[in-house]
Amino acid sequence: MSARTLNLSINAFFIVVCLLIALPFVLVVSISLTSEDSLHQFGYQFLPHTWSWEAYRIVFEKPDSLLRAYGVTAFITVVGTVASLLLTAMIAYPISRRDFHYNRPLTFYVFFTMLFNGGLIPFYILMTQYLHLKNSLAALIIPSLMSPFNIMIMKGFLDKISPEIVESAKIDGAREFRIFFRIVLPLSTPALATLGLFIAFGYWNEWYNALLFIDDDKYIPLQLLLVRILSQAEFLANSPMAEVSDKLRFAQFPTLSVRMAMAIVASGPMLIVFPFFQRYFVKGIAVGSLKG
Repeated sequence: MSARTLNLSINAFFIVVCLLIALPFVLVVSISLTSEDSLHQFGYQFLPHTWSWEAYRIVFEKPDSLLRAYGVTAFITVVGTVASLLLTAMIAYPISRRDFHYNRPLTFYVFFTMLFNGGLIPFYILMTQYLHLKNSLAALIIPSLMSPFNIMIMKGFLDKISPEIVESAKIDGAREFRIFFRIVLPLSTPALATLGLFIAFGYWNEWYNALLFIDDDKYIPLQLLLVRILSQAEFLANSPMAEVSDKLRFAQFPTLSVRMAMAIVASGPMLIVFPFFQRYFVKGIAVGSLKG
């Protein structure tokens, strides 16, 4: 097989893979724009049999609440991701230093927390009775700030930084904080970008802690708001309605298309952000595969 034929075969293979990855998303968009009646009659189709914006009308029925939820989610995502990356790097850096006397005990301490947790009830009591974080944005940020898994990944990356770089900086008179912020963090950009993407996804999809600690509507994040909209739509669709046929009832409350419309609304901003991190994300994977 010639090199040209091999390249064409490889390109064709990856084009097919990309299409297989993109088609489910196209189907989700199509379902969100299909009438509920058409979905029950013809099933899921890539080209809607009957177009309808009813699902998006239900999702955007209260735009003020939706925009406020977007603002809350965007705030906790940005602040939580930056703070989490900083704290993760600050913990991973000292335990990655071979000249740090307590690196092994602290590494074991971090790893030990991956095996056990205090449970839901102590966690709830700590957040509400001791820290008094109920109905606050801190209740959505603090629980996800530190992840022992992320710390261990960051430590593995920092282990590969040559100790001679740190030693030369010390000879030039740099102190530990200057070494960390001016040398270590810039060298760790691929790892920070990779972890930052996963952390941002976690904060963007946050709803469980909001369900536990948030009662005030002005602090409700996007995901919890969409869950409530879906629950209301399902309740209306399944509630008894006198002298109304099932067909009309499903047409009035499009629960199937509302699910897909909510997925589009929730995932849209992250689809826009991901390409900006893609270069660092790929580089971080490549560095890990070469140095690991």
